[in-house]
Amino acid sequence: RKIIFEKQWFYLDNAIGHIYGTTFEVTSGGNLQPKQEVEETTTETKEAGTDNRNIVDDGKSQKLTHDDIKALKDKGIKGQEIVQQLIENSTTFRDKTEFAQDKYIKKKKKKYEAVVTIVKPSTRILSTMYYAREPGKINHLRYDTLAQMLTLGNIHAGNKMIVMETCAGLVLGAVMERMGGYGSIIQMYPGGGPVRAATSCFGFPKAFFDNLHEFPLSKVQSLLSGTFTTETLPAEPEENALVEEESNGLSEEKQPSLQETEEEPAAEAPMEINPAEEQDTMDINAEDVEFKESKEKENKENVREKQIKQWERRKKLQEAAALLREKNADGLIVASKFHPTPLLLSLLEFVAPSRPFVVYCQYKEPLLECYTKLRERGGVINLKLSESWLRNYQVLPDRSHPKLTMSGGGGYLLSGITVVWERGKPDCSNSEALKVEEPSSKRCKLQDLPC
Repeated sequence: RKIIFEKQWFYLDNAIGHIYGTTFEVTSGGNLQPKQEVEETTTETKEAGTDNRNIVDDGKSQKLTHDDIKALKDKGIKGQEIVQQLIENSTTFRDKTEFAQDKYIKKKKKKYEAVVTIVKPSTRILSTMYYAREPGKINHLRYDTLAQMLTLGNIHAGNKMIVMETCAGLVLGAVMERMGGYGSIIQMYPGGGPVRAATSCFGFPKAFFDNLHEFPLSKVQSLLSGTFTTETLPAEPEENALVEEESNGLSEEKQPSLQETEEEPAAEAPMEINPAEEQDTMDINAEDVEFKESKEKENKENVREKQIKQWERRKKLQEAAALLREKNADGLIVASKFHPTPLLLSLLEFVAPSRPFVVYCQYKEPLLECYTKLRERGGVINLKLSESWLRNYQVLPDRSHPKLTMSGGGGYLLSGITVVWERGKPDCSNSEALKVEEPSSKRCKLQDLPC
C-alpha cells in the first residue's frame, strides 16, 4: 500500500523485519533503504560571519533555480548532495553566523532529504500527533493534560477501570498502555458502538483486548435501577441454526407441492414437445436448481455468522454488566464532548470508596457546575479543578530559550476521591443538632481572671 506522509510517498515493504528506530532513505520508486550513517568531516574550519545585519533577503542570493534543482533530482542525485550544492551556490552563506548556517542546513535537509524514521507507537507520540494535526477529534486534549489524567487516576496494572471518552480511543489506548494488559477496563460508549481509531494505532497484542469490555451509556440507568435483564439475549447459535434449518426444510417440502398443484391443470392439455427442446429445458432447470441451492447455502451461512456475532456481542455486554454490578471499580476516567455532570453522577455509582476519578473538559464552566453539584451531593473529598500550563523550550548550546509560540490552553481537569456516602443521614453543614460545641479549655473563665 502506498503511504503518503509530509508530501512524500513510499512503500513499507522493505521496512518489515527491521527494528524500531531505523532510519530509511526513500529511493526511486518509493522503496525504502536503510540509511548508511555518514560521519561528518570536520577537518575544514567553517567560514562564518559575526553578524547577520548586513544580509538582505532579496531572493537573489541562490544561484540555483527551481528548474536546476528539479533536474538534479531527475538525475537521481541524493538529497545530501543537493544540499551541498545549495550551500556552494549561495552567495550569503559564508557571511551568516555559525548558528544561522546550522539553521539553514537543517532547513534544507528537511526539504530535500527524503528520510523516514519508523518509531514504536506510544501515548506520547500519538497524543502529540493528534493534538498537532486533528485536535478536534480528541476534544483538544493536550498531551500534558493526558499525562495528568493518568497520574491523577492512579492507573496501574491490575486495576479495574471505567473509561468514558469520545477522543477517538486515545484515552482508552493510554490507559491500556499504562495497565500493560493486566486488570480489566470497561469502556462506556454513546451511540451504536465504541470508536477506537486511535486505540488500533498503538499496535497492542491480542491479549490486551481480552480484558477490555464495553457497555452502552443508554443502558446505565436500567442497570442502576435493576431493570437490566438477560431476557433479550438470544439462544445459543447452534440452537438457532438448527431451528432455522428445520424451518428451511419445511419450506422446501412445501414448494414442490405448490408446483404440483399449479402443474395439474396444465397437464390436461396435451402438447407436442421436441426431444431437443426437452433436453435444453432439463439442462436449464438443473442449472437453476444448482444456483438456487448455492444461493440458499450462502444465505444460511450469512445468517448463521450474523447470529453468532450478535450472540457474542450480547454475551460480552452481559459480562460488562456483571462487572459494573459489583460496584467496586478502582477508578473512573471521563473525557467526552458531553456535559460531565450527569455522566459523572451516574458513573460514580460503580466506583468503590477511596478511589480516584478524573474528568476532562475543554471548557471550565461545565466543570464548575459539576464541582458545585458534587459538593452539594457529597460522597467525594479532595475535589480539585485545575488547568495545566505548558511552555516548550529550545535547548541547544548557547541558544536555549523558550519557544516564541506556545499553546493557548490544554483544557481543564476535575479530580477527586470517592468516600462512603450514606444518603439517609442529613448533611452536617446544614444540621444544628450535629454542631460540635467549642472545647471548654478554649472558653474564657471570668472567675479565674485577677481583680
